[in-house]
Order: sequence, then C-alpha cells, then structure tokens
Amino acid sequence: MTNLLIKLFVKDYNNTNNIHVRERYGKFAGIVGIASNFLLFLIKITVGALFHSISITADAVNNLSDSGSSIVTLIGFKISGKPADEKHPFGHARMEYISGLIVSFIILLVGLQLVQSSVNKIIHPEPAEFSIILIVVLSITILIKLWQFMFYRKIGRIIKSETLFATSADSRNDIFATSAVLAASIISRLTGFNLDGYIGLVVALLIIITGINLTRDTISPLLGTAPTKELVDLIYKKIMSYEGIIGLHDLAVHSYGPSKRYASVHCEVPAEQDIMISHDIIDNIERDFLKDLGIHLVIHLDPVITDDAKINDLKVKVKNLIEEISPDITMHDFRVVIGVTHSNLIFDVVVPYNCQYDDEELAELISEKIQEMDDKYRAVITVDHAYIPNDIHD
Repeated sequence: MTNLLIKLFVKDYNNTNNIHVRERYGKFAGIVGIASNFLLFLIKITVGALFHSISITADAVNNLSDSGSSIVTLIGFKISGKPADEKHPFGHARMEYISGLIVSFIILLVGLQLVQSSVNKIIHPEPAEFSIILIVVLSITILIKLWQFMFYRKIGRIIKSETLFATSADSRNDIFATSAVLAASIISRLTGFNLDGYIGLVVALLIIITGINLTRDTISPLLGTAPTKELVDLIYKKIMSYEGIIGLHDLAVHSYGPSKRYASVHCEVPAEQDIMISHDIIDNIERDFLKDLGIHLVIHLDPVITDDAKINDLKVKVKNLIEEISPDITMHDFRVVIGVTHSNLIFDVVVPYNCQYDDEELAELISEKIQEMDDKYRAVITVDHAYIPNDIHD
C-alpha cells in the first residue's frame, strides 16, 4: 500500500537524491501523519469519554501530539527544501533537525501532563466501563499504528531521514502503549482491580522516555557528528582511485542537513609532478564528488618528495617511532630542512580524542625520541585531532 501511495502522490519518486523530491517525500509523510493521527485522536477521545478511561484518554492526547508533531515535521521539510540565500549560504536543510527537536519537546510536555492526570486517577479512582466496542476500537488503532510504523520506516529508509526514523520509533511505542491499555481493560474486567490509572502512568512515562531519546537524537546532528566509517571509506577509495594521488589526510566532513554535505581534505601528490597536472586532477575529483555523491569537496594540494632516498628513510623511521608510542597516531606532511648545525624534521601528527597524552606532552615525547636517533635532528610538530571515526593511515 505504501508503494502505491508513493507512486500516486510523490512526483519523480525514484530521484531521491534530488532535494525537491526529498521535500515531497517529507511533506507527503507529514500530511499522512496529520490525517491518520488526528483520526486516531477523535476515535480514542470519544471512547475514553464514553467509558471514563483515563488511560485511553491519555493515549488519545498522545495521538493528538503526534498529529501536531506531523505538522511541525511538514513545516520543517518545507523550510529545509528552500534554496540557499545570502544569509544562509549553506541552505536550510538543518531545519529538518530543528523541527525534530520541537517535536521532541512537544512529546516531553505531553508526557509530563499525562503523569499528573494519571497520578490523580490513581489517588481518586473512577470505575472504567467495559465494552466489546472498546476492545474493537483499541484493536483497530493498534493496526493503524502498525501501518504507520511501517510507513514512516519505509520512507525514512528511502530518503535516509533521521526525523522519519524517530517518528517511526514513536509509532512503535504507541503500539506498545495502546496494547498495554487494551490489556489493562481486559484484566480490570476479569479481576475487578482498576489498572486504568497505573497503565495511564506507564503510557505517560513511555512518552517521556521517547521524548528524551528524540531530543538526544536531534541535538546530536545539530552539534555536528563524525561521518560514518562507511562514508569515510567511500571517500578514501574514490580519491585514491585517481592516478597521480599518492595519499590523503586531514579529512573533515560537515553536514548542513540530510542532503547537504561539505568536505575538505589534503591530497598528497608527487612533488616532481607538474603542478598543472596535479591541479587538473584535483579539479576533476571535486567535480566528480559533487556529481556522483552530492558532496561539495574542497581539496588542499600537498606535494610530497618521493625521489629522495634519505628523506624517505627518515620518514619511515619517524613513522615507526610514532607507532611505538601509539598505533592510533598517524603522521603526514613530512619534510626536512637541512641546516649546518642541525636539521628540522617538520611534520603533523593526528591523534585520537582518547589519547593518553595531551598535545604538549606528545610533541615533547616524539621530539625526545627523534633526538635519540640523532641529536642534530630537531622536530617541528603540529598536533591535529581526527575529525573522522577511524583516521586514514598512510
């Protein structure tokens, strides 16, 4: 059914890399969410009022918040699809994350309000009526929520949207919550013990937990997260596939939204290679990345001496002594300035964030080990920190 709806309502649905198609998917999901959740709210609020059930009423309010969340999601996708402008040169795609953050706050607020009403129901219980109609209605709402869960998950996978994945998880939680309400109604009927307020409290706590998790998940990309290892490996393999590139380092990937990625990297080329040829290679890589992966890539050119045996031997020795300190530390941009009284060994090291040494201690330790090799060597070290989960080793 979801595939049919996508074909009917999402124009050019196969072109998911297009920002406008992504916006259409998001708006479509938002409209479906508004309609289906508001329908569930009307059903449950009516049943809850007729049968004096606080747990069903709590579940109804949860569905109303879901409908409001879908409105926010719809607006978020609409704004995120706007093109870049003078004040926002990187576009508006992060608005999708902001809309998700607003949704999580709404969910938290609803959960806290329902805790209060459920506690009041426990302190001042009222008999909840029971009917086959109630069972049927709750069963139907569970089936609708199950469809919602699969619907949001499928579209989330198609456009790789964290917001829709979160919405899918929220629908899954609603399935558990409504199932708990249904079970409480049956148990109360069979045992005579009124579980209504207690189940309402459980539902409210479940809503709060969902809100906390959604808040964490939406704040993380706003702060800036490291790229996945899969993306790093893809970038590395693609760049290294070009003839004339002998290494790369200092890769940084920035996300300005689900479909807006910018990256920078230092590419090593043989110093003896013609600079115009190297520049042409770099231009081709940048164009190909934007065309094939949708990544705006900026490359810094690093010439590396490859035909000097003495420098190459020194580079290997320094690399080995750094690996003895920690195999997680890498080196790049190695060059030597030979003087009369001493020679400067100039290079950068990249350290992980969990390194046992601070920057000054590490630089001093490496310098000492280099002077142990030859007291005429002086190390000039720049300490960098990795912007990717597993830094690329030479």
